[in-house]
Amino acid sequence: MHYMLLIYGTETGEPKSPDHIASPPVAAFIDDCRQRGVLVGAGRLRSVETATTVRVRDDELLLTDGPFAETREQLGGFFLLDCADLDEALAVAARCPMAATGSVEVRPLLGTTI
Repeated sequence: MHYMLLIYGTETGEPKSPDHIASPPVAAFIDDCRQRGVLVGAGRLRSVETATTVRVRDDELLLTDGPFAETREQLGGFFLLDCADLDEALAVAARCPMAATGSVEVRPLLGTTI
């Protein structure tokens, strides 16, 4: 079953370059997920200053700069995992270094990925 790990934390700025993936602990986590055979995909989001929220109300397009919710913690990235069950997904999420400084939301996908 596919699970999405949504990574929340306070923003620390853009990566040094598009090729800059992660700190050594995060790189080790990615390698661990690969070795376990559960990593389907992962990605890091650009800062909230680059976000645009789209809403349609009464057929009117409403665009807002930034995220819809104004909170200190922001969605910063994700991991898409293929785990046997929720227990395995939670065990993998507990090993995620970002859980120590922010939070990791584990959510099962509804159906299959495209």
